[in-house]
Amino acid sequence: MGLRPVHVNIKAVDAPAVGKFWAEALGWDAYSPGVTTYVGPPGGLVWPDPVVVGVDVVPVPGAKTAAKNRTHLDLATTSLEHQAELVARLKDHGATALDIGQGDVPWVVLADPEGNEFCVLEPRERYRDTGPIAAVVVDCVEPRAMAGFWGEAMGWAVHRATDDLVLLRSAKGTGPYMELFRSPAADTAPDRVHLDLLPDPGDDKAAEVARLKALGAADLDLGQGDVPWTCLTDPEGHEFCVLALP
Repeated sequence: MGLRPVHVNIKAVDAPAVGKFWAEALGWDAYSPGVTTYVGPPGGLVWPDPVVVGVDVVPVPGAKTAAKNRTHLDLATTSLEHQAELVARLKDHGATALDIGQGDVPWVVLADPEGNEFCVLEPRERYRDTGPIAAVVVDCVEPRAMAGFWGEAMGWAVHRATDDLVLLRSAKGTGPYMELFRSPAADTAPDRVHLDLLPDPGDDKAAEVARLKALGAADLDLGQGDVPWTCLTDPEGHEFCVLALP
């Protein structure tokens, strides 16, 4: 039994425009197979992608209201020149610089055109093989406890653990990291960015949902109605969804 993240779900008022922005940010293409805009590697839409974690931009009627999202993306770069070029290019495409109290750091904090925070990292050896998304970063109160939940949920291994930061990655050693970062207080605002998980081929979705609830997940009613996916929250209230196999 197992689950894997297949995309990062980003809510946006103008989903096609935000999707095009993220395609530019990741060097991928934006596809519109339905009401959402999916961002994945070029060459045609492949979902679920066997390797990468994509981005799915979902249209919603309301703009971002939370002061800061609890989940954001860190983007990888291969050199300082690449970092500077990417930052400049994304600003030309609607990104804005943010000061969230980061001080003098080697990474650059930006927001997409609808205010969703992300970071463009300086080159780091750890992220040399992650692809354009270095990490999915989640603010939480207790990183170690959250690592227990997410590690069991996805079968991911801990690569580093302190009281303030835990790094998880697929046991296959592919794709981005999940980084659980200590935040002084939980934010209960609806999540603008969350992970969507998919059962492994042959696994039963209902059984996986039951397993997650046994680990501490809870049902979430967003008014989604009768849909093939299941909305849940982790033990600290972060939203995520378990999708149905195609």
